[in-house]
Amino acid sequence: LLLPLLLPLLPPPGRGQGFGQTRFVCTSVPLDGDMCAATALGAGSAEELKSTVLQLRETVLQQKETIMNQKETIRELTAKLGRCESQSVVEPPPGDGKGRKPSVSKNTMGDLSRTPAAETLSQLGQTLQSLKTRLENLEQFSRMNSSSQTNNLKDILQNKIDDLEKQVLSRVNSLEEGKFNPRNESEERGKIESTLTSLHQRISDLEKGQKDNRPPDRFQLTFPLRTNYMYAKVKKSLPEMYAFSVCMWIKSNASPGMGTPFSYAVPGQANELVLIEWGNNPMEILINDKVAKLPFVINDGKWHHICVTWTTRDGVWEAYQDGTQTGSGENLAPYHPIKPQGVLVLGQEQDTLGGGFDATQAFMGELAHFNVWDRKLSPGEVYSLATCSTKAQAGNVIAWAEANIDIYGGATKWTFEACRQLN
Repeated sequence: LLLPLLLPLLPPPGRGQGFGQTRFVCTSVPLDGDMCAATALGAGSAEELKSTVLQLRETVLQQKETIMNQKETIRELTAKLGRCESQSVVEPPPGDGKGRKPSVSKNTMGDLSRTPAAETLSQLGQTLQSLKTRLENLEQFSRMNSSSQTNNLKDILQNKIDDLEKQVLSRVNSLEEGKFNPRNESEERGKIESTLTSLHQRISDLEKGQKDNRPPDRFQLTFPLRTNYMYAKVKKSLPEMYAFSVCMWIKSNASPGMGTPFSYAVPGQANELVLIEWGNNPMEILINDKVAKLPFVINDGKWHHICVTWTTRDGVWEAYQDGTQTGSGENLAPYHPIKPQGVLVLGQEQDTLGGGFDATQAFMGELAHFNVWDRKLSPGEVYSLATCSTKAQAGNVIAWAEANIDIYGGATKWTFEACRQLN
């Protein structure tokens, strides 16, 4: 058992003793322990405790003073950083070993806002890339037309774009090193924009000449994204038809399903004539909402020629891929003529007349030589089309020609090369 012992602490010197000022500390000692030793031990512990409290108090005061000094240092550094940010336009991010790109810094301390230089450089880079793409198309044209004038123009334009790239690179380096001022920046930007305007005009003139010399059917439509706004519209409608053949070149590797290469809607019937591949379903032909599954295997990113023929009598249909018949059937909307006065759209499935597009059913890929006849083509005629024979005839209802197609939403026209590769 432990025997508690109350030890009075002596008051500080100069103060009278009294029980009203007395504090007590409880110390436990063994039942047979030395009371005097216990008393001395209690007094020593009290002195150590008092010394420790004084040391802790002094340490706290020192830490408080240090914190105040650090706060003042932080305020000074924050002010300096704000001044630096307000004076800089760009600062390079940490590099990855492959070069640095300027990034926009914050606009602080009430500076007048202006277009960040990094944004301007990004826009210039995009413009240069666009010009390069257009030049690549012109190079394809120059290979077909080997006139020295075309080659000279192409070389001149290429040299000018190279010079512009050097100017932009020099400007990036100056911005990163801080060797610029607003006046020089404005003058340099004006020079580059003036040169770009001149380049745009010259390339546009050259492209106009290219289109004038290019055969009217040697083009393709490109739908790079699956959207509900990118499509092409055939200017002509279809007449009433009791038979038809629809043929085209097509290229896609979209998954799942390439979407809707074309759709024809009439008042009261959005699915009058539709070719569609959606989800994991095979490609289908719809006539007046009646469906036939087509045995096409074309979703491999390569050009394929496909044809579908149909007659209203017994609803007989045939499917051709790359010049060879791959399937046939009957009872597809028998004795239903294709109605006239509708809207023919390439790249989208119509839910309403000329609209109601759904991005999930949009075509993604490339399409060319879309032709329509009001009769059933023979196997020999289909083969001529698939092999790009000079004997191949254009559609007598819809013929593939740039003048017959309007494009919307960012779909683009490019020179069609698949037939040149076969010949």
